[in-house]
Amino acid sequence: MVQRQFHVDLETLRDKLLELGSLAEIALGKSINALTNKNIDLALQIIEEDNKSDRLDEEINDFAILLIAKQQPVAIDLRRIFVAIKISTDVERIADFAVNIAKSTIRIGKDTKPLLSLEKIEKMHNIATEMLSLALKAYYDEDVVLAKKVADMDDQVDELYGQNIRELLQLTKDHPDLIPEITQLSFICRYIERMADHTTNISENIFYLVKGSHYVLND
Repeated sequence: MVQRQFHVDLETLRDKLLELGSLAEIALGKSINALTNKNIDLALQIIEEDNKSDRLDEEINDFAILLIAKQQPVAIDLRRIFVAIKISTDVERIADFAVNIAKSTIRIGKDTKPLLSLEKIEKMHNIATEMLSLALKAYYDEDVVLAKKVADMDDQVDELYGQNIRELLQLTKDHPDLIPEITQLSFICRYIERMADHTTNISENIFYLVKGSHYVLND
């Protein structure tokens, strides 16, 4: 009976983490929408809603610690709890990057003229968001093959990041009067690049969960 309840609790922990992942995915979708449409109201909504992710992250950590204290798990079950804590931290950080994008969108404002096509930034964002979605699936299925695929996608984000930064640096030479906006776009690119890095961390933790060893999947 006790063991059965423990496995129910582990499923509850997993479900809470997946709920946090869903909140992060929604925030990310709203963040690129707010940026591309200069939707300041939506950007403000992203910031206001972030407290849901913060509270759920705290709830996951508290629940995980309680499980360790009550059940004193070993081996794979202990790894499941530790990995849930670590992945929760990465997912909450990803949600924070959505907030950062929203704040940059507000600083750019509604009235600025577009300096460059946002197509590559959107593509970066879409890849990073897909990485998170696939990583959450890999976590649910404990699928290291899918986790490795997610980590490999980080190279695409890094390549687009480099391209975007080079274009933005050129713009600072051509439009020195618009450096504040260019700076915010550079920040947004950096936020997306970091989102992908945190998702790669999730993949590495899935490997640890399944294999019991630490792997570096993308230097």
